[in-house]
Amino acid sequence: MSRQIEYRDALNEAMSEEMRRDQRVFLLGEEVAEYNGAYKVSRGMLDEFGPKRIIDTPISESGFAGMAIGAAMRGLRPICEFMSWSFSLVAADPILNNAPKILYMSGGQFGCPIVFRGNDGAGGQLGSTHSWCVEGLFSNVPGLKMVIPSNPYEAKGLLKTAIRDDDPVFFLESERMLGDKGEVPEEEYLIPFGKANVVREGTDCTLLSWGRPVNFAVEAAEELAKEGLSCEVIDGRTIRPLDLETIVRSVKKTNRLVVIDQSWSFGSPGSEVASQVHAACFDDLDNHVHRVHSHDVPAPYAANLEQEMLPNARRICEAVRSCCYVA
Repeated sequence: MSRQIEYRDALNEAMSEEMRRDQRVFLLGEEVAEYNGAYKVSRGMLDEFGPKRIIDTPISESGFAGMAIGAAMRGLRPICEFMSWSFSLVAADPILNNAPKILYMSGGQFGCPIVFRGNDGAGGQLGSTHSWCVEGLFSNVPGLKMVIPSNPYEAKGLLKTAIRDDDPVFFLESERMLGDKGEVPEEEYLIPFGKANVVREGTDCTLLSWGRPVNFAVEAAEELAKEGLSCEVIDGRTIRPLDLETIVRSVKKTNRLVVIDQSWSFGSPGSEVASQVHAACFDDLDNHVHRVHSHDVPAPYAANLEQEMLPNARRICEAVRSCCYVA
């Protein structure tokens, strides 16, 4: 049976259910305990699990990320919350230079089953240094998995899978979506990594995205349908691993692809997907792969400029029209 719950509550349920299932799982981060989470994602968890498993940390991302990695190497399964993925830059050495490499460098003697999670991307007038989309920076590193859920159902199922995974998982949420409501089953379910979801069937153009922009892609598809253009919308769910098979199958049907990626375009997941699709679908494409990214500027503070910088339905519609109508 499904019910409507908020994105933040889906995350809370995923963590709480996994902590009840496995005593090795614990949550640490800034304000996760006494304050019930900076965005109330962990509300009620301190009361249920106590201060040994819901741990408030100092404002020292490098310190508590390193501590969590050490705990993971010794057999525990930490969930390490960054209040914002922008702040993860302070912890770049432990999360990029240690966690993804420790299994390889130890010859399999030490694993690192850890989830790093928090808000990614522009959160609504938070300024440039608090609005990083880190997928373009971090997905380049081998040894980690990267997940970007697009709604409450995806958030819960993917986070439960992440907590059970034996590799370090970078779980990228969106502050702008925490209050969004969606259908979430009461019974337990998991969503596997590396399996994209075809949200909407179509025949004229494939729209691929991850996270919040998936919703803009659906909005654009609905608008374009009024013009007679049928768009297939794919929620990629994970960047690492990437479900290239589902993307290629869709492109071979529609012969066109628009990738919507909230990262900056240079060296982004969107550019990697475009490269792989061009190689796999060279004879099937009727046009080059089009991409919709955040504009190549630091995130503005002004609300109207921030909205214009980010991918949105209007810009997606323009890209699809260019892909379908321009020879």
